[in-house]
Amino acid sequence: MEAPRLAHTMSSPTSPCEEVIKNLSLEAIQLCDRDGNKSQDSGIAEMEELPVPHNIKISNITCDSFKISWDMDSKSKDRITHYFIDLNKKENKNSNKFKHKDVPTKLVAKAVPLPMTVRGHWFLSPRTEYTVAVQTASKQVDGDYVVSEWSEIIEFCTADYSKVHLTQLLEKAEVIAGRMLKLSVFYRNQHKEYFDYIREHHGNAMQPSVKDNSGSHGSPISGKLEGIFFSCNTEFNTGKPPQDSPYGRYRFEIAAEKLFNPNTNLYFGDFYCMYTAYHYVILVIAPVGSPGDEFCKQRLPQLNIKDNKFLTCDEEDGVMVYYHAQDVILEVIYTDPVDLSLGTVAEITGHQLMSLSTANAKKDPSCKTCNISVGR
Repeated sequence: MEAPRLAHTMSSPTSPCEEVIKNLSLEAIQLCDRDGNKSQDSGIAEMEELPVPHNIKISNITCDSFKISWDMDSKSKDRITHYFIDLNKKENKNSNKFKHKDVPTKLVAKAVPLPMTVRGHWFLSPRTEYTVAVQTASKQVDGDYVVSEWSEIIEFCTADYSKVHLTQLLEKAEVIAGRMLKLSVFYRNQHKEYFDYIREHHGNAMQPSVKDNSGSHGSPISGKLEGIFFSCNTEFNTGKPPQDSPYGRYRFEIAAEKLFNPNTNLYFGDFYCMYTAYHYVILVIAPVGSPGDEFCKQRLPQLNIKDNKFLTCDEEDGVMVYYHAQDVILEVIYTDPVDLSLGTVAEITGHQLMSLSTANAKKDPSCKTCNISVGR
Protein backbone atom coordinates (compact mmCIF):
# COMPACT_ATOMS: atom_id res chain seq x y z
CA MET A 1 0.00 0.00 0.00
CA GLU A 2 1.37 3.41 -0.95
CA ALA A 3 1.99 5.49 2.13
CA PRO A 4 0.08 8.79 2.34
CA ARG A 5 2.10 11.97 2.26
CA LEU A 6 1.97 13.87 5.53
CA ALA A 7 2.29 17.62 6.04
CA HIS A 8 3.55 18.52 9.48
CA THR A 9 3.72 21.22 12.10
CA MET A 10 6.89 22.42 13.70
CA SER A 11 7.43 23.64 17.22
CA SER A 12 10.15 25.88 15.79
CA PRO A 13 11.08 26.99 12.25
CA THR A 14 14.06 24.67 12.24
CA SER A 15 12.27 21.39 13.07
CA PRO A 16 12.89 19.07 10.10
CA CYS A 17 10.10 17.29 8.25
CA GLU A 18 12.16 14.09 8.27
CA GLU A 19 12.08 13.88 12.06
CA VAL A 20 8.28 13.92 12.10
CA ILE A 21 7.90 11.40 9.29
CA LYS A 22 10.53 9.08 10.82
CA ASN A 23 8.43 8.72 13.95
CA LEU A 24 5.17 7.89 12.16
CA SER A 25 3.97 4.47 11.05
CA LEU A 26 3.27 5.59 7.46
CA GLU A 27 2.40 2.11 6.18
CA ALA A 28 -0.57 1.82 8.53
CA ILE A 29 -1.80 5.25 9.53
CA GLN A 30 -5.02 6.82 8.29
CA LEU A 31 -6.43 9.62 10.40
CA CYS A 32 -10.00 9.95 11.55
CA ASP A 33 -12.22 12.62 10.10
CA ARG A 34 -13.81 15.12 12.46
CA ASP A 35 -16.74 12.77 13.12
CA GLY A 36 -14.38 10.07 14.37
CA ASN A 37 -14.89 7.78 11.38
CA LYS A 38 -12.00 5.56 10.27
CA SER A 39 -11.44 3.59 7.09
CA GLN A 40 -11.45 -0.22 7.23
CA ASP A 41 -7.68 -0.56 7.05
CA SER A 42 -7.02 2.17 9.60
CA GLY A 43 -4.05 1.61 11.88
CA ILE A 44 -5.51 3.82 14.61
CA ALA A 45 -6.54 1.87 17.69
CA GLU A 46 -10.04 1.92 19.18
CA MET A 47 -10.74 5.24 20.83
CA GLU A 48 -9.87 5.48 24.51
CA GLU A 49 -10.34 8.32 26.90
CA LEU A 50 -7.76 10.91 26.04
CA PRO A 51 -8.46 14.54 26.90
CA VAL A 52 -10.36 16.39 24.18
CA PRO A 53 -8.93 19.83 23.33
CA HIS A 54 -11.34 22.67 24.04
CA ASN A 55 -11.29 26.47 24.15
CA ILE A 56 -9.07 26.61 21.05
CA LYS A 57 -7.12 29.87 20.73
CA ILE A 58 -5.44 31.14 17.54
CA SER A 59 -2.87 33.94 17.88
CA ASN A 60 0.19 35.53 16.23
CA ILE A 61 -1.37 35.11 12.78
CA THR A 62 0.83 35.95 9.78
CA CYS A 63 0.37 35.30 6.08
CA ASP A 64 1.87 31.80 6.42
CA SER A 65 1.83 30.86 10.10
CA PHE A 66 -0.15 31.00 13.32
CA LYS A 67 0.09 29.88 16.93
CA ILE A 68 -2.48 27.51 18.36
CA SER A 69 -3.23 26.56 21.96
CA TRP A 70 -6.09 24.92 23.85
CA ASP A 71 -7.19 23.70 27.25
CA MET A 72 -7.33 20.03 28.26
CA ASP A 73 -8.56 18.03 31.24
CA SER A 74 -5.70 16.64 33.26
CA LYS A 75 -6.99 13.04 33.02
CA SER A 76 -4.62 10.87 30.90
CA LYS A 77 -2.80 14.02 29.82
CA ASP A 78 0.57 12.38 30.47
CA ARG A 79 -0.20 9.71 27.81
CA ILE A 80 -0.40 12.22 24.97
CA THR A 81 2.48 11.84 22.50
CA HIS A 82 1.13 13.65 19.42
CA TYR A 83 -1.39 16.22 18.24
CA PHE A 84 -3.43 15.79 15.06
CA ILE A 85 -4.52 19.13 13.56
CA ASP A 86 -7.15 19.21 10.82
CA LEU A 87 -6.61 22.38 8.79
CA ASN A 88 -8.89 23.23 5.86
CA LYS A 89 -9.68 26.20 3.71
CA LYS A 90 -13.10 27.37 4.83
CA GLU A 91 -14.77 26.72 1.49
CA ASN A 92 -13.58 23.09 1.64
CA LYS A 93 -14.24 22.43 5.32
CA ASN A 94 -16.44 19.39 4.59
CA SER A 95 -13.77 17.73 2.42
CA ASN A 96 -11.58 16.53 5.24
CA LYS A 97 -11.24 12.82 4.52
CA PHE A 98 -7.68 11.55 4.63
CA LYS A 99 -7.08 9.97 1.21
CA HIS A 100 -3.97 8.32 -0.17
CA LYS A 101 -3.86 10.41 -3.35
CA ASP A 102 -4.68 13.73 -1.74
CA VAL A 103 -2.31 16.15 -0.09
CA PRO A 104 -3.57 15.76 3.48
CA THR A 105 -4.94 18.50 5.63
CA LYS A 106 -4.03 16.54 8.76
CA LEU A 107 -0.93 18.01 10.37
CA VAL A 108 0.93 15.71 12.76
CA ALA A 109 3.08 17.14 15.55
CA LYS A 110 4.78 15.71 18.58
CA ALA A 111 3.19 16.88 21.82
CA VAL A 112 5.09 20.06 22.62
CA PRO A 113 4.34 22.84 25.11
CA LEU A 114 1.54 25.13 23.98
CA PRO A 115 1.11 27.49 22.22
CA MET A 116 2.52 25.68 19.21
CA THR A 117 3.51 27.37 15.97
CA VAL A 118 2.03 26.04 12.73
CA ARG A 119 3.91 27.33 9.73
CA GLY A 120 4.49 26.37 6.14
CA HIS A 121 3.93 28.11 2.81
CA TRP A 122 3.11 24.75 1.22
CA PHE A 123 -0.31 24.65 2.89
CA LEU A 124 -1.01 28.17 4.19
CA SER A 125 -1.91 31.10 1.94
CA PRO A 126 -2.25 34.77 2.90
CA ARG A 127 -5.62 36.45 3.37
CA THR A 128 -7.43 33.10 3.36
CA GLU A 129 -10.12 31.78 5.71
CA TYR A 130 -9.40 28.44 7.37
CA THR A 131 -11.08 26.06 9.78
CA VAL A 132 -9.11 24.06 12.32
CA ALA A 133 -9.88 21.23 14.75
CA VAL A 134 -7.55 19.25 17.04
CA GLN A 135 -7.20 15.69 18.40
CA THR A 136 -4.82 14.41 21.03
CA ALA A 137 -3.17 11.06 20.31
CA SER A 138 -1.08 8.45 22.07
CA LYS A 139 1.30 6.37 20.00
CA GLN A 140 1.40 2.71 21.07
CA VAL A 141 4.30 0.27 21.08
CA ASP A 142 2.95 -1.45 17.95
CA GLY A 143 2.78 1.85 16.07
CA ASP A 144 -0.98 2.29 16.33
CA TYR A 145 -2.53 5.44 17.77
CA VAL A 146 -5.14 5.94 20.45
CA VAL A 147 -6.95 9.22 19.70
CA SER A 148 -9.37 11.55 21.42
CA GLU A 149 -12.51 12.94 19.91
CA TRP A 150 -12.11 16.01 17.70
CA SER A 151 -12.31 19.41 19.32
CA GLU A 152 -14.77 22.05 18.23
CA ILE A 153 -14.10 23.66 14.83
CA ILE A 154 -12.54 27.14 14.93
CA GLU A 155 -12.40 29.62 12.05
CA PHE A 156 -9.67 32.19 11.40
CA CYS A 157 -8.15 34.17 8.52
CA THR A 158 -4.47 34.46 7.67
CA ALA A 159 -2.89 37.90 7.36
CA ASP A 160 -1.63 40.01 4.44
CA TYR A 161 1.99 40.16 3.38
CA SER A 162 4.10 42.01 5.92
CA LYS A 163 6.69 44.66 5.04
CA VAL A 164 9.29 41.88 5.14
CA HIS A 165 7.46 39.92 2.45
CA LEU A 166 6.85 43.03 0.34
CA THR A 167 10.54 43.89 0.57
CA GLN A 168 11.28 40.45 -0.90
CA LEU A 169 8.89 41.25 -3.77
CA LEU A 170 10.51 44.67 -4.16
CA GLU A 171 13.96 43.12 -4.49
CA LYS A 172 12.68 40.73 -7.18
CA ALA A 173 11.09 43.61 -9.09
CA GLU A 174 14.30 45.64 -8.96
CA VAL A 175 16.14 42.86 -10.80
CA ILE A 176 14.03 43.25 -13.96
CA ALA A 177 13.11 46.94 -13.85
CA GLY A 178 15.54 47.87 -16.63
CA ARG A 179 16.97 51.26 -17.52
CA MET A 180 15.12 54.48 -16.81
CA LEU A 181 13.26 56.52 -19.44
CA LYS A 182 12.16 60.13 -19.12
CA LEU A 183 8.46 61.00 -18.63
CA SER A 184 6.55 64.25 -18.33
CA VAL A 185 2.93 63.31 -17.56
CA PHE A 186 0.76 60.88 -15.64
CA TYR A 187 -2.38 59.75 -17.45
CA ARG A 188 -5.64 57.96 -16.74
CA ASN A 189 -7.86 56.38 -19.41
CA GLN A 190 -11.61 55.98 -18.95
CA HIS A 191 -14.82 56.10 -20.97
CA LYS A 192 -16.36 59.48 -21.78
CA GLU A 193 -19.22 58.71 -19.38
CA TYR A 194 -16.77 58.50 -16.46
CA PHE A 195 -15.48 62.04 -17.00
CA ASP A 196 -19.02 63.36 -17.56
CA TYR A 197 -20.05 61.80 -14.24
CA ILE A 198 -17.08 63.37 -12.43
CA ARG A 199 -18.01 66.81 -13.73
CA GLU A 200 -21.72 66.48 -12.87
CA HIS A 201 -21.58 64.67 -9.52
CA HIS A 202 -18.16 65.31 -7.96
CA GLY A 203 -17.51 68.97 -8.70
CA ASN A 204 -14.92 68.15 -11.38
CA ALA A 205 -12.70 66.15 -8.97
CA MET A 206 -11.85 62.48 -9.52
CA GLN A 207 -12.35 60.65 -6.22
CA PRO A 208 -10.24 57.84 -4.74
CA SER A 209 -11.88 54.41 -4.76
CA VAL A 210 -10.95 51.13 -3.08
CA LYS A 211 -8.34 49.14 -4.98
CA ASP A 212 -9.60 45.91 -6.54
CA ASN A 213 -8.16 42.43 -5.89
CA SER A 214 -5.72 42.33 -8.80
CA GLY A 215 -2.13 41.31 -8.18
CA SER A 216 -0.65 39.29 -5.34
CA HIS A 217 -3.19 37.55 -3.15
CA GLY A 218 -1.43 38.74 0.00
CA SER A 219 -1.09 42.39 -1.02
CA PRO A 220 -2.14 44.62 1.92
CA ILE A 221 -3.50 47.32 -0.40
CA SER A 222 -6.06 45.12 -2.24
CA GLY A 223 -9.58 45.88 -1.07
CA LYS A 224 -8.27 48.39 1.47
CA LEU A 225 -6.29 51.29 0.02
CA GLU A 226 -8.28 54.10 -1.57
CA GLY A 227 -6.74 55.86 -4.53
CA ILE A 228 -6.88 56.81 -8.20
CA PHE A 229 -5.02 54.70 -10.76
CA PHE A 230 -2.65 56.45 -13.16
CA SER A 231 -0.17 55.20 -15.73
CA CYS A 232 3.17 56.77 -16.58
CA ASN A 233 4.88 54.42 -19.04
CA THR A 234 6.04 55.94 -22.32
CA GLU A 235 6.77 54.53 -25.75
CA PHE A 236 10.47 53.98 -26.29
CA ASN A 237 10.59 55.67 -29.71
CA THR A 238 8.43 58.74 -28.96
CA GLY A 239 8.88 59.35 -25.23
CA LYS A 240 5.11 59.90 -25.02
CA PRO A 241 2.27 57.80 -23.56
CA PRO A 242 1.04 54.99 -25.87
CA GLN A 243 -2.10 55.69 -27.86
CA ASP A 244 -3.66 52.31 -27.03
CA SER A 245 -5.45 51.57 -23.75
CA PRO A 246 -7.67 48.85 -22.26
CA TYR A 247 -9.62 51.25 -20.07
CA GLY A 248 -11.38 53.65 -22.43
CA ARG A 249 -10.85 56.03 -25.32
CA TYR A 250 -10.68 59.22 -23.24
CA ARG A 251 -7.49 60.19 -21.45
CA PHE A 252 -6.82 62.61 -18.62
CA GLU A 253 -3.22 63.87 -18.70
CA ILE A 254 -1.59 65.81 -15.88
CA ALA A 255 1.94 67.20 -15.56
CA ALA A 256 4.04 64.83 -13.46
CA GLU A 257 5.07 67.50 -10.95
CA LYS A 258 1.46 68.09 -9.91
CA LEU A 259 1.17 64.56 -8.49
CA PHE A 260 4.75 63.59 -7.72
CA ASN A 261 7.09 66.01 -5.98
CA PRO A 262 9.07 66.49 -2.73
CA ASN A 263 5.77 66.97 -0.86
CA THR A 264 4.71 63.40 -1.64
CA ASN A 265 5.94 60.01 -0.42
CA LEU A 266 6.44 57.01 -2.70
CA TYR A 267 5.73 53.40 -1.68
CA PHE A 268 6.15 49.98 -3.28
CA GLY A 269 2.81 48.13 -3.36
CA ASP A 270 3.09 44.96 -5.45
CA PHE A 271 4.85 43.02 -8.21
CA TYR A 272 2.99 40.52 -10.38
CA CYS A 273 2.25 39.07 -13.80
CA MET A 274 -0.83 37.52 -15.37
CA TYR A 275 0.57 34.48 -17.19
CA THR A 276 2.41 36.83 -19.57
CA ALA A 277 6.00 37.74 -20.31
CA TYR A 278 5.63 41.29 -18.99
CA HIS A 279 5.34 42.26 -15.35
CA TYR A 280 3.49 44.94 -13.41
CA VAL A 281 4.71 47.02 -10.47
CA ILE A 282 2.23 48.92 -8.33
CA LEU A 283 3.50 52.12 -6.73
CA VAL A 284 1.63 54.44 -4.36
CA ILE A 285 2.09 58.22 -4.34
CA ALA A 286 0.69 59.85 -1.20
CA PRO A 287 0.82 63.51 -0.17
CA VAL A 288 2.89 63.76 3.02
CA GLY A 289 0.70 63.43 6.12
CA SER A 290 -2.45 62.45 4.20
CA PRO A 291 -4.65 59.50 5.27
CA GLY A 292 -3.20 57.51 2.36
CA ASP A 293 0.32 58.31 3.55
CA GLU A 294 -0.47 57.09 7.07
CA PHE A 295 -2.01 53.87 5.67
CA CYS A 296 1.06 53.11 3.56
CA LYS A 297 3.57 54.00 6.26
CA GLN A 298 2.29 51.13 8.38
CA ARG A 299 2.19 48.52 5.60
CA LEU A 300 4.43 49.26 2.61
CA PRO A 301 8.16 49.70 1.96
CA GLN A 302 8.90 53.39 1.33
CA LEU A 303 11.07 54.35 -1.65
CA ASN A 304 13.48 57.26 -2.01
CA ILE A 305 11.79 59.52 -4.59
CA LYS A 306 15.19 60.55 -5.99
CA ASP A 307 16.80 57.12 -6.05
CA ASN A 308 14.88 53.93 -6.78
CA LYS A 309 14.52 51.49 -9.68
CA PHE A 310 10.96 52.40 -10.74
CA LEU A 311 9.93 56.04 -10.61
CA THR A 312 12.07 59.04 -9.69
CA CYS A 313 11.86 62.80 -9.53
CA ASP A 314 14.82 65.09 -9.00
CA GLU A 315 15.92 68.60 -9.81
CA GLU A 316 18.27 69.10 -12.76
CA ASP A 317 19.37 72.63 -13.67
CA GLY A 318 16.51 74.09 -11.60
CA VAL A 319 13.84 71.93 -13.28
CA MET A 320 12.12 68.81 -11.91
CA VAL A 321 12.91 65.80 -14.13
CA TYR A 322 11.08 62.45 -14.02
CA TYR A 323 12.08 58.92 -15.01
CA HIS A 324 10.31 55.55 -15.08
CA ALA A 325 11.55 51.95 -15.43
CA GLN A 326 11.53 50.66 -18.98
CA ASP A 327 11.00 46.92 -18.51
CA VAL A 328 7.99 46.82 -16.16
CA ILE A 329 4.51 48.29 -16.53
CA LEU A 330 3.96 50.77 -13.72
CA GLU A 331 0.55 51.21 -12.13
CA VAL A 332 0.56 54.31 -9.94
CA ILE A 333 -2.05 54.90 -7.24
CA TYR A 334 -2.51 58.51 -6.11
CA THR A 335 -4.32 58.62 -2.77
CA ASP A 336 -6.00 62.06 -2.88
CA PRO A 337 -8.75 63.52 -5.12
CA VAL A 338 -7.52 65.08 -8.40
CA ASP A 339 -9.35 67.96 -10.06
CA LEU A 340 -9.80 67.68 -13.83
CA SER A 341 -8.89 71.36 -14.18
CA LEU A 342 -5.29 70.45 -13.30
CA GLY A 343 -4.90 68.61 -16.60
CA THR A 344 -6.61 67.93 -19.92
CA VAL A 345 -9.11 65.33 -21.18
CA ALA A 346 -8.96 64.27 -24.82
CA GLU A 347 -9.85 61.27 -26.99
CA ILE A 348 -6.96 58.96 -27.92
CA THR A 349 -6.41 57.73 -31.47
CA GLY A 350 -5.35 54.16 -30.71
CA HIS A 351 -7.20 50.94 -29.94
CA GLN A 352 -8.92 49.76 -26.79
CA LEU A 353 -6.91 46.63 -25.99
CA MET A 354 -9.04 44.81 -23.42
CA SER A 355 -6.52 41.97 -23.14
CA LEU A 356 -4.20 44.35 -21.24
CA SER A 357 -6.74 45.13 -18.52
CA THR A 358 -5.60 44.34 -14.98
CA ALA A 359 -9.03 44.72 -13.33
CA ASN A 360 -9.23 41.96 -10.67
CA ALA A 361 -6.46 40.12 -12.55
CA LYS A 362 -5.11 37.00 -10.86
CA LYS A 363 -1.39 36.63 -10.35
CA ASP A 364 0.40 33.67 -11.91
CA PRO A 365 1.39 31.60 -8.82
CA SER A 366 3.95 29.58 -10.80
CA CYS A 367 6.06 32.48 -12.06
CA LYS A 368 9.54 32.30 -10.58
CA THR A 369 10.21 35.96 -11.38
CA CYS A 370 7.47 37.57 -9.27
CA ASN A 371 6.64 35.08 -6.48
CA ILE A 372 8.23 34.73 -3.08
CA SER A 373 8.48 31.67 -0.86
CA VAL A 374 5.34 32.25 1.19
CA GLY A 375 1.76 31.21 0.47
CA ARG A 376 0.41 32.71 -2.73
